[in-house]
Amino acid sequence: MRISFLPLLILALPLAEIAGFVVVGSKIGALATIGLVLASTIAGSLLIRHQGFGVMTKVRTEMDAGRDPSAQLAHGAMMVFAAILLIIPGFITSILGLLLLLPPVRDMAWRHLKKRVAVVTEFGTAGFRPRQRGKTIDLNDDDYKRGNNNNPNASSPWRQISDE
Repeated sequence: MRISFLPLLILALPLAEIAGFVVVGSKIGALATIGLVLASTIAGSLLIRHQGFGVMTKVRTEMDAGRDPSAQLAHGAMMVFAAILLIIPGFITSILGLLLLLPPVRDMAWRHLKKRVAVVTEFGTAGFRPRQRGKTIDLNDDDYKRGNNNNPNASSPWRQISDE
């Protein structure tokens, strides 16, 4: 049986962040601590705003060159996740966000995640099925009417129940 540690992490993160505030606040003071938190929030906001357009430009460039854009998409997603971590108040999330800003850390994370992610770059393959033709349901005008649905057409073949 596989045990998930995610709920435990979600509960432990706020406690660890509070402990981080206490430790940093006792070393540098309350105002400097608040200033650092505000600075990381502003940096995360600017980063998420800047990365949105940059990622799409890189992905389009990769696709125009005929290359697989999955690495660029993953790096962009990790940059957005890093920005979100920077926006969340706290030193632990900010440290994780700053680590994700480093290209070697993103490369290592992509090598680890690449095995679990499937990127479909062509329509009609790898899970996309072509639209099936020839399975049209033909109804007469009496079989279906728009309007009052409280009184459906009882003689419609779709409303009849077989006695089988």
